[in-house]
This record gives sequence, structure tokens and C-alpha cells, in this order.
Amino acid sequence: MDTYLLGLDLGTSATKAVLLTGDGEVISTGKATYPLNRPQEGWAEQDPEDWWKGVVGATREATTGLGGSDEVKALALSGQMHGSVFLNSSGEVIRPPLLWNDTRTTAQCREMEERLGLETIKAKLGNPILEGFTAPKLLWLRENERDNYEELDTLLLPKDYIVYRMTGRTVTETSDAAGTVLFNVSERTWSKEVISGLGLDTSILPPVLESTEPVGKLKQEVAKELGLSEDVLVVAGGADNACSAVGNGVLNEGQYLISIGSSGVVLAPTESTYAAPEDGLHSFNHSAPERWYLMGVMLSAGLSLRWYRDKFGRFEKEVASLTGDDPYDLITAEARGVPIGAERLIFLPYLNGERTPHADPNARGVFFGLSDKHGREHLARSVIEGITFGLRDSMELVSGFGLPRNEIRITGGGSKSSFWAQVIADNFDSPVNRTSVSEGPGFGAALLAGVGAGIYESVEEAVDTAVRVNRVAEPTGRAVDKYNELYGIYKSMYGALANKFSDLANLEL
Repeated sequence: MDTYLLGLDLGTSATKAVLLTGDGEVISTGKATYPLNRPQEGWAEQDPEDWWKGVVGATREATTGLGGSDEVKALALSGQMHGSVFLNSSGEVIRPPLLWNDTRTTAQCREMEERLGLETIKAKLGNPILEGFTAPKLLWLRENERDNYEELDTLLLPKDYIVYRMTGRTVTETSDAAGTVLFNVSERTWSKEVISGLGLDTSILPPVLESTEPVGKLKQEVAKELGLSEDVLVVAGGADNACSAVGNGVLNEGQYLISIGSSGVVLAPTESTYAAPEDGLHSFNHSAPERWYLMGVMLSAGLSLRWYRDKFGRFEKEVASLTGDDPYDLITAEARGVPIGAERLIFLPYLNGERTPHADPNARGVFFGLSDKHGREHLARSVIEGITFGLRDSMELVSGFGLPRNEIRITGGGSKSSFWAQVIADNFDSPVNRTSVSEGPGFGAALLAGVGAGIYESVEEAVDTAVRVNRVAEPTGRAVDKYNELYGIYKSMYGALANKFSDLANLEL
């Protein structure tokens, strides 16, 4: 009987499941979507019951072709970072979790900075205090929903809530704990100084495992609901970006991973920690033991192109519905026909504020240089180039720590476009590679499950066994020079507009 591994990626819009063999061959996938709730501007919440239904649906779809329910050896989850699942003493969810893209906690971020001080933040956290992180959400609950706060017994991250539903154990692991800004990433443990400095109770925080550690077997009723055996081992798993790095084989210094999903990520593994609280850059624990990574995150990467598709791409969507094509392929084909720089049109991709490098929830999107000669195809190209410039902001910050750049790998929905891969290669003046698997986080989670189950001796062995890489783009000299000029203009624009973003946000209308 063959042994299979299951990776589940608990995303913001859907749960995706990846089923693979021990040598890394993907057998099948599954996907189940769920809604994102925005009760007020800047708020983002979800119902954990929707997550659970998504996990069940995606799992059953991915495993429907198996000959027997006992063929899956182990599973692990990758999950959206920073979300806050508040449980009472009965293990029930108290209120809808606040997600990574929820920006209601600006006041709490400033409170944390004042109470802890910059030196403590640098020494103990190694990360800036941003609205999307978990700790400010906990303070927001204490200050705004006191009854709910008094009921709080356990704080979990999104994927860890699913692990709890599966096994009955409340735990987390290092890569996700790192994004709470309650965790000492160097010492790989909860920071007592930070927690006491904020007047919080350490008892609400779960034990911290390594990403490859087993948590337990599936509960009987859960195994039945998922269509799996009770003998399936649940492994701790990892944060989405850490799992994506594992799934794309990005473990070593000199490698860079660019991920273009709803958000955009530039991630570079490191062999030690860096205190990086300036400019919204992060230093987190990797899912590979005794490794870390530097990371920059832009909030509206693929989200910007999706916004363009939904607002301006009705024609492409109609054509795609008739031909079976992907509307994104039609949009990028149109963009490809426009010269570099979209005839002097530059897009700032700050549709929902920005995280790296500006950490500004008030920042907003801008088309700069718009004239009557520009059409939809120019807008499309400028959106793709603007997102890439935003990623370049993070790349330059990470490179500033002196890390070598030996290889760039791309992943996420945007990586499927050969045109976008070329724009990235020309912007970063570097060859670009892509792995054979598009669902990096779920694939990486499955590899972590394999390590936890003893199929692989280490994360390195899992990557060497399962990850396959292809070259997809090479930089071209003339394009590199043009993008350097354009990026110089792009980079200067936020500073010119920062005060106006604030004025606009405070405008009474």
C-alpha cells in the first residue's frame, strides 16, 4: 500500500489541500472557498466554522480517489499568519477572529511601543509592531470588548485552531508564534518581558512546538468527518510563508522567494536572527529547525491585479467565459503589448494601506502620469509593474543586511505568468526560477508532515527528495536599465504623498 502525505493551506479566501507521495509527486488537490467579512472599513474577520468546513471540503476532494482511508500517513497545516482565535474555557470561539489584514489596532500598536520601548522591541521581538499582528488585537479586545476579554482562556492562531479541532490539543509552533509579536524569535520561546510589560497573562498562550513535531492522532469523530483513518498523524505545520519557503525549497542563505498571492512577499532565509524593526521588515522563525528568515510584505499584490480585473476587465472575463481561458492570461497578454513603463504611467499599489516598507494603513493606490493616450492595456501593465516595484522595495531592504543573492524563486498565482516572471527578472536583474508545484504552502506543509512521520529524516532531505526547479526568465540589459529609472521615480512618490494620505484619511465628508 502506498503512503501519502496531506498538506492543508488555510488561506484567507480558501483552504487548499495537496495530496502527495513520499517522493513528492502530487496525486490530487482540493479547494473550498469561504467569505471574508468586513464589518467596518479596515476590519477583517472570518468565522472559524467556515474554516473547518473548508478543511473538510478540501480534504475530501483531495482524497476522494484513494483506495482506502488508511493510505494517508500524516497531515500538517499551513495557515494565514497573525489571526487571533479567542477561546473560552470550554474551547468555544468567543468572537470572530481578527485577521492579518485587519488594521483597526493603530492605537494599540502605539501603546505597545510606549509601554515596551524601542530597545525591548529590538532585543526581544526583532520585529516592528504593526496593525496586522496578533498582540495588538489582544489589546484591542481588552480595551473594546471587556466582557469577551474576561472570558478569554486560550489564544490560538488560525491553523492551530484547526489542529485543536482535529486533535483536541491547544498548541502552536515557532514559525506562526513569531508573527504574534509576543515571541522571542532568537530564543524560540514566548517573551516573558513583553508579556508582563503589556500586563497579559501567560496562561492564555499555548505550548510552542517545532514545525516538524507531531501533535497527535485524529479524533475518532474528526477522522470520520474528514474521510480519513484515526491513525493519521497530525504534525504541527507552519505559517503560510514559512511553509511556502519549504515547498519551494528555499532554506539557505542566498536564496530568495518572491510570492505573489493576494499579498506579496519577499523572503530570504538566514542562519541567525536580525533585529529589523524599521521599515516594516520582519525577522521570523523558519519551519526548518534553527533557521530564520527576513521578510517584507506588501498588502495588495495579486489583490491589485484582481481589483483591476474586477473593475476594468469585464471584456476579458466575458471572453474567458466563452473560450475557457483565464481572464488573467488575457489581461497580461494585453499588458505585454505595451512598452516598459506603460508610456510613463506608474501605479502605487497601496489599495488597502501598506506594510513594507511604509507601515502606513492610510496609504492608498495612485495612477501617476495618467493621460488621454492611456487605455486599459496601459493600466494593466502599470499595475503589474507597480506591484513588482513594491516587491523590489522589500528586496532592497533585505539585501541591505548583506545577504548574497544567488537565486530567486517565484510562487503564488502571479508566478504562473511568464510575462510577470520576465518583469521580475528585469527589475531585479536576476534569473528567475519556478518549482513544478504551484501550491507551495500546502506542498510545504505536506513535507513537514512527512518529516514528523519519519518518512524524511529532515526538512532538507524532504526538499532534496521532492522539490523540482525550472528556469523561467533571464534579465535583459536594456529592460534592466529602464526599470532602474522607473523605480527611482516610483520610490520617491510615497514620500511626496505621505502627508496627503493622512489628510485624506482624516477628511470629514
